[in-house]
Amino acid sequence: MVHRRPFFLGAGLALGAQLLTGCGVAARRLDRAPNDAPAGSTAARSADADATLDGYFTDASRQRDIPWRLRLPAGDGPVAWVIFSHGLGGGLAAGTLWAQAWAQAGIATLHLQHQGSDTDVWRGGEAMLRQAASGQQLVQRALDVRAAMDQVQRLAAAAGGTGGAAAGATNDAGRTAWHRLRIDALGLAGHSFGAHTTMAVAGQRYFSPAGAATGVSLADPRPRAFAAFSPSPTAGSTPALSFGAIARPMLCLTGSVDTDPLAQADAERARRGDYRRAVFDGLPAGDKAELWLDGADHMTFGGQQVDVLPARLARRPTSAREQAQRHNGLIMAASTLWWRAQLLGDMAARQALAAGPAGLMAADAWRRG
Repeated sequence: MVHRRPFFLGAGLALGAQLLTGCGVAARRLDRAPNDAPAGSTAARSADADATLDGYFTDASRQRDIPWRLRLPAGDGPVAWVIFSHGLGGGLAAGTLWAQAWAQAGIATLHLQHQGSDTDVWRGGEAMLRQAASGQQLVQRALDVRAAMDQVQRLAAAAGGTGGAAAGATNDAGRTAWHRLRIDALGLAGHSFGAHTTMAVAGQRYFSPAGAATGVSLADPRPRAFAAFSPSPTAGSTPALSFGAIARPMLCLTGSVDTDPLAQADAERARRGDYRRAVFDGLPAGDKAELWLDGADHMTFGGQQVDVLPARLARRPTSAREQAQRHNGLIMAASTLWWRAQLLGDMAARQALAAGPAGLMAADAWRRG
C-alpha cells in the first residue's frame, strides 16, 4: 500500500537480474487460506453474482508460493482479465472495490499476493516495511506476475482453448473456471508498490544514482494495457528516461493528497501528491490517460475497505474521508471504461474516455495522450 522514497532500484535489480530466466511454475492445491482470505472458504458463487476463488501457484524455480484470488463475472463465457498487484504491506483484499466494478462490466481479476512485501512485513513494524521496499522485492514481484501469466497460459494450452482447469482450487467450480480467461485480452494493474510492479512489467527503464542505465528489463509483452494506481517516479533518472519506452496503453490514477506515507527526508512528498503526475508526463505521446482527483489520498486508490488497514494508515485527511464515495465512483468508472476500451475493443468506451468519466469537479483533471 505504501512505498519508501527514494525508491532506488538499480542495485537490487542488478542483483536480481539472474532470476529473470527460467521461471518454471507448478500448481498445487489450496491447503490453507492465504492472507486476507476467509479461513476454510475457497469459493463463493451464485447465478447472478461474480465468483471468487482462492488458491496458490508455486514457482518451482524459486520455491515460492504465489497466493491468488480469482474474481470472475457471472456467466460461463470467455472474459478479459486483469492481474492486480497489491501495495507494500498489502494482500489479496487490495483492489477489491475496483475488481467488483470490473466484474460487473464482464472483466475478471486475478489478485496476486507477493511474499516478502505483503501483510507479513507489518509484524516487524515500520522499519521492516521500509526494508521490504527494495529492488530485490520488485524483481520477485515481476517474476510473480510472469509466473501467473505462464501458469494460466499453460493451462489454456492444455485445455486446447482460451483457458484451462483451475490451479490450486479445491472444488468443481474452481476446476472449470480458468478456461474462461482470454489469453489475448490481459491487463495489469497495481497500487503503490503494485504500481511500480505494473510500470516494470510495462517496460520501465532503471538507472543508477549516477544516471547509468542498469540494462535490466522486467518487461513482459503479454499484457495489452496497464493501470497504475498511485504511480511515482524513481530516483536516478528523469521521468522521460524512466517511462519513455513504455509504448503500450497506460492509465495513471492519483490525487492532490496522494502523498508518500513513509516520506522522511522529502517533506513536500509527505504533504502533496503532485510529484506523482510526473509519471504521466514522462510517458511517450499516444494512448495514455491520467485521472487526477482533488482531495484523494493514498488509500483512496488502494481499492479496499480502510477499516481493515493498520490504524496508522487509516488516519486520513478530511477531504479523502468526506469525498470517498465520489472518488470511488470516478475511479471505478474511469478504470472500467479503460479496460473495456483496451481489452474488449469497446468503441463506445473509447469515445467516453475522450471526455473522461462523468462527475469530475472543477479541481479534478482528466488528461489524455
